[in-house]
Amino acid sequence: MFPSDSVLRFAPSPNGELHLGHAYSALLNRGMARAIGGKFLLRHEDIDTARCTPAYERQVEEDLAFLGVDWDERPRRQSEHMHDYAAALEALAAEDLVYPAFMSRGEIKAHVERFEEEEGRPWPRDPDGAPLYPGLDRHASTKERERRMSEGARFAWRLDVERAIEMIPALTWDEHGASPIGESGTIVARPLEWGDVVLGRMDIPTSYHLSVVVDDAIQGVTDVVRGRDLFYATSVQRLLQALLGLPQPRYHHHELILGTDGRKLSKSARDTSLRSLREAGMTAEDVRRMVGLPGRPADPSETALRSRGS
Repeated sequence: MFPSDSVLRFAPSPNGELHLGHAYSALLNRGMARAIGGKFLLRHEDIDTARCTPAYERQVEEDLAFLGVDWDERPRRQSEHMHDYAAALEALAAEDLVYPAFMSRGEIKAHVERFEEEEGRPWPRDPDGAPLYPGLDRHASTKERERRMSEGARFAWRLDVERAIEMIPALTWDEHGASPIGESGTIVARPLEWGDVVLGRMDIPTSYHLSVVVDDAIQGVTDVVRGRDLFYATSVQRLLQALLGLPQPRYHHHELILGTDGRKLSKSARDTSLRSLREAGMTAEDVRRMVGLPGRPADPSETALRSRGS
């Protein structure tokens, strides 16, 4: 049982239709918060202004209303708080922990392919399978960086993870959920596995990792309940929390609801979208049963983490 002053949140990106996995996550978070008398917040993670739209945001809230999910306080929109993320990025820059990285995706791909062909071994990859950033411009001179930026070269702000780890050598987090490594309790963070992650871009002063830790701190989130696909990302987020002096939430990762093909559900697959299910005549109780939850919206048994979700 969580303390009665716990704060939980549901934080979708309004860039597509919510699916059954989102329904589980929202229902679980809301049910846990209501059962203990805590607070449940809604956050629209809409920093991707090219894909996130007000129409999808309205649909998110309509889907939640259909499920019987209500929330406390006005929803936070990340697009309205870029100044908060810019301040965090500036704080990291002041400690020489970020640098402008100029390699494009195509250049990274070509570099990795050339390395693998010449060396006959795979290039290191992060837990999601993406190649680590080569970091060829990590140690460029200030003069060289300023020259390229003044010429209009596109760049992203990347974390110098090796320097960051020198400052924060040991990190853990408190895990209470279904860890993909089969462990719970104290988990050792391994941010080095992610390499120099992007923390901001030349036109947007943030990224998922940076904005989520800033938002959780500002909103007073005490318990992050989310799918186990984000378990490994917690290492990066714990490092950023430590570097920025932000509080550490408790983490609860749960297994994913999968499609019939055994894959993670996608917003592009409309057969599992809440809108499609509503249009097919499904009720909120039907959806709850489909994701393995009781039919009552605020059943206290939801305070126990279940082994399915998104």
